[in-house]
Amino acid sequence: MSGTRPRVAIVGAGPAGAFAAACLLRARGDVEIDLLERLPTPWGLLRGGVAPDHQEIKRLDDTFDRETLQRGCRFVGNVEVGTDVSHSELMRHYTAVVYATGAQTDKSLGIPGEDLPGSWAATEFVAWYNGHPDYREREFDLSAQRAVVIGNGNVAADVTRILALSVADLERTDVADHALAALRESRVREVVVLGRRGPAQAAFTSAELRELGHLKGVDMRVDPEDVELDPVSREWLDEQGTFTARTNVKLLREFAARPPRTDAARRISLRFLRSPVEIRGAERVEAVDVRRNEIVRSDDGALRARPVDEAVETIECGLVLRSVGYRAVPLPDVPFDERSFVLPNQRGRVRGPDGEPLPGVYAVGWIKRGPTGILGTNKRDAEETVGCLAEDLQAGVLAAPPEPERERIDALLAERKPDLVTVDGWRAIDEHELALGSAQERPRVKLASRDELLAAAAAQATRSRAGAPSS
Repeated sequence: MSGTRPRVAIVGAGPAGAFAAACLLRARGDVEIDLLERLPTPWGLLRGGVAPDHQEIKRLDDTFDRETLQRGCRFVGNVEVGTDVSHSELMRHYTAVVYATGAQTDKSLGIPGEDLPGSWAATEFVAWYNGHPDYREREFDLSAQRAVVIGNGNVAADVTRILALSVADLERTDVADHALAALRESRVREVVVLGRRGPAQAAFTSAELRELGHLKGVDMRVDPEDVELDPVSREWLDEQGTFTARTNVKLLREFAARPPRTDAARRISLRFLRSPVEIRGAERVEAVDVRRNEIVRSDDGALRARPVDEAVETIECGLVLRSVGYRAVPLPDVPFDERSFVLPNQRGRVRGPDGEPLPGVYAVGWIKRGPTGILGTNKRDAEETVGCLAEDLQAGVLAAPPEPERERIDALLAERKPDLVTVDGWRAIDEHELALGSAQERPRVKLASRDELLAAAAAQATRSRAGAPSS
């Protein structure tokens, strides 16, 4: 029976949760950690968010596996906290609970026509082509020749690139089979990317922007007038601009100076200082009305985009992908800041309504700080939260839970979720996908429905009960 060692539940097995588990094992080797995940698979956005043509980033899953599951962390998949087990029940079984649930919903544009068929949150498109089981049945109409992407961050760059890549390039990735079939038939030939602010404020990382401008068979178009910085942006770039912002402006100027490529099969058009004011169509998306902006300084010195006039430009299109930010959703029985859309916390210690820390409750990742940063940002973030958790363990301020024995929570979850997925189940899924990929000379072929994933995991459980060696 366990119970003498601290036991920690990390809710969410994405990058933030994985980094937190690895940090905690380094800080306290005596801690038992369970990674609770609502999907049958771990690694969150690394599996379901990173673009399929960025396999070098996806190799981080080997690091996560080595630093967590191979060091004794348990994976408890297909279990949703707040539905299958409550926060209060977790607190009865664990010394501490760390929430790493991310930001699951998209911000709204708040403009007419946003909900027309053919207008989608970019993250839905990302989840669809990455084989997320909750988005398997989405149907994206790719029959129009022009698509509009609203936003100019890395997610906007990813969806633009996937629409512009050739079928031959896509076939070498782990893009989901259902998405690959649809993209083979895509008639999209131009992707217009709208940025609300100017080139100096573009949110792309320089690597993403550079890649976007060097796609095989794709003509990158940037209007030279769009990269002429206004006085406010020029002053900001000179005095406060980051290295990334300076590099982006340099890249955009290079793109703008290029002659048009008449031999290119597809085109990407980057437009800056443009905001959508309406998405129009009779029964589905037919066009986007946009208005020109200018950069001004607000009273607090921050830069913002302000409409120049009432003139509207109409861009005809058949698909709109909105990528303007994300929001976390409240967790049942856990404090939530409705203005900032995070768990109220100080350095990762979650605070109650009175502002005091809730003993044993922590946050990491986007649910802690908001949807900012890249994958690596979660590592530094996790170190801060885990440092606080380790301090609290060392100081003895975390009481032992009423039911610390591992067998108690195992019995509770087995009763409520007989199809929960263990580490062995995940390994069976992983091996199955890799084998399918090997047969097709691809990194992997993802199982993209929950039924397929659970069937693969259950097959391993059946072999284990029969005493057969796993493979």
